[in-house]
Amino acid sequence: MDKPSHSLLRWLAVGGSALCIEALHAAGTMQAAPSATDGHQAKTLDTVTVQGTQATSNGLRVDAAQLGPLGSMSRLDTPYTVNVVPQALIDDQQLKSIADALRYLPSVQGDGVRPQSRGVQGSVVQNSRIDGLNAVSTTDYPIEQFDRIEVLNGPAGALYGPANPSGSFDYILKRPTEQRLNRFTLGYSTASRRLAQADLAGPIGPLGYRVILLNEHGGNYTDGSRLRRQLANLALDYHFSPDTVLESNFSHYRYVSKGLPATFALAAGVHFPSPLDPARAAYAVRSGGNDNTTDTGSLEFRHAFSDQWRLSVGLLRQIADRESTGPTNTLINQAGAYRTTIATGAASRFTITSNTLYLNGKVHTGEIEHALTFGNSGFDWNNYNPRNGGTATLGAASLAHPQSFPLIGVPDFTRRYQSAAARQQSLIVGDDLTFSPRWSALLVASQSWLASHNYNLRGVQISRSSNDGVSSAASLVFKPQWNMSTYLSYADSLQQGDTAPVGSSNAGSILAPFRSKQWELGYKLALDKLNLSVAAFQIKRPFAFTRSDGVFGVAGQQRNRGVELMTDGQVNEELSLFGGVAWLDPKLFDTGNAATEGKRIVGLAHATANLLAEYRPRALPGLSTSINVHYVSARPTDNANLHSVSAYTTLDVGLGYRMTVRGQPVTYLLNINNLTNRRYWTNIVPGGLNGYTGAGNASASPGAPRAVVASVQFQI
Repeated sequence: MDKPSHSLLRWLAVGGSALCIEALHAAGTMQAAPSATDGHQAKTLDTVTVQGTQATSNGLRVDAAQLGPLGSMSRLDTPYTVNVVPQALIDDQQLKSIADALRYLPSVQGDGVRPQSRGVQGSVVQNSRIDGLNAVSTTDYPIEQFDRIEVLNGPAGALYGPANPSGSFDYILKRPTEQRLNRFTLGYSTASRRLAQADLAGPIGPLGYRVILLNEHGGNYTDGSRLRRQLANLALDYHFSPDTVLESNFSHYRYVSKGLPATFALAAGVHFPSPLDPARAAYAVRSGGNDNTTDTGSLEFRHAFSDQWRLSVGLLRQIADRESTGPTNTLINQAGAYRTTIATGAASRFTITSNTLYLNGKVHTGEIEHALTFGNSGFDWNNYNPRNGGTATLGAASLAHPQSFPLIGVPDFTRRYQSAAARQQSLIVGDDLTFSPRWSALLVASQSWLASHNYNLRGVQISRSSNDGVSSAASLVFKPQWNMSTYLSYADSLQQGDTAPVGSSNAGSILAPFRSKQWELGYKLALDKLNLSVAAFQIKRPFAFTRSDGVFGVAGQQRNRGVELMTDGQVNEELSLFGGVAWLDPKLFDTGNAATEGKRIVGLAHATANLLAEYRPRALPGLSTSINVHYVSARPTDNANLHSVSAYTTLDVGLGYRMTVRGQPVTYLLNINNLTNRRYWTNIVPGGLNGYTGAGNASASPGAPRAVVASVQFQI
């Protein structure tokens, strides 16, 4: 992997300053508004201020979320299911990654390479965003740099442009604070892993800054494994006037994880055994795993022409390098024999340049108020693969006598060729019509242009695709009372067609764009300190996989029906809740094969649930306790549903104490994840990663065992 030839500090100082200077020069004498999509900065400041002294009593509740071109919207008034994992939960549960945060949302699965919602896996770029700008989903991000995680479930092509109907995953960065902040965290985890973090923020005249530095290193749960996380993040906000702000963010993240258990895959006709011990080193390759580096820079300029009209312009540039040598143990018979391989031919570098431009304003036509949106969103995305990448067999063993083999066949990941290029751009228009205090409607549409190109090792184009189309969404909202809403929404969303995977007879060919459709009916209630919601939905989309004749193509229709119930906030002064239950019926139709017709999609559970309860007794000020229950029902492991893996439940507990020392807050936290050390299979997916495609033979990973995480946080 390419390593920076200059120091990280120089990269931040020189590269970041250059981008800021260019943006300031371009901005000239324009005058505009503070970031008032604007809820998110206020939320960040409120959270930081409270966390510095005492845990917010309502920290698990978030009332607004970013809806791309629509800006900040009340979750109560939004005719979609939008869930937010807030900073209070991230901090108190000592989360480390995006995947950790997504576990708290029952309709979302984040254990895989790409997150999914409502039973549909997201794409590499189209479904993931940082502050609303497209970013790579298949790299690692430290949760410490984000204020919160926002997830919109279901198809969102009308809002964001073509994407898988798995919703939108938006990672909202921490911003500079109005008050000076000098916060430090020291942590210790199972396997002698140590963490040190500094979070420094404040104003310098019209300039606000925030610096986040993180270093965590040590072992992981398998003997001989190791983990290292290193982050440097610089955020700068320059306020030209009360009406204008330029936000910038630059980060460098290094993530190394070696020696964890291999992924287990299935040969045809084989099914998974009982869950294995993830801590057993023999299932791993000690030097195999991931070594990833991600550099990201972004700028966002916001201007308010008046109280009614606002403009925002955003740009993000990201380079994500990865050295992936994680092993796969393929079970070749029911006696437990397996073959260990590594695959190193996939992309080792992603580059993405994404952009947004949104204009929002309000006008009236008679008694109808229109909240208008005019927008543009898109990206350029390039993949680079190792020239000498491929598949290497390390050895063969059995579950009864497992072996850890030495790592061989590793290419030079820095010798790359461009394997693919994708371009996507969308023009977006929306109208949020308010007819009366009780009735409103939201209409959004996007016209999109998509182009994809695939290249071989010699740089010769082997396939291309160029398409355009419209995505649309329409919603009707009725509010029986000021604090409740019901809605009916329809979405018709375009999606780039899948690329045939290696092993199919038409490998590399690009299918025509897919079109997904969703109906959603929902009800939301905002009590004094508690949010409640329920939604029922149906999603239909083309389903592609490698057929028995070896050709990869559309071979049926996926229909996912489901119901989601969620809550977040404070039940009373002592008890807070976050979580819910999701029921999903994901089936495959029109396959022309009786063995798969009407069967459940591989890896998807009928029922998932997650509920976090935090208790802060008034009789013991400063003390907090928490318990989190996570449940996943059985999941099929083949297209014919002949076999499945069993359901599982994990239990996490936490204890915290907040006190003041010399006028400054000090917080002690202790969390035990998977308290009962439950063994389970997670991340059940077919052999291919093009959404839920592939040959129908699943792969899975052993779930993480019990882990203890402790920390102390203080300010000076």
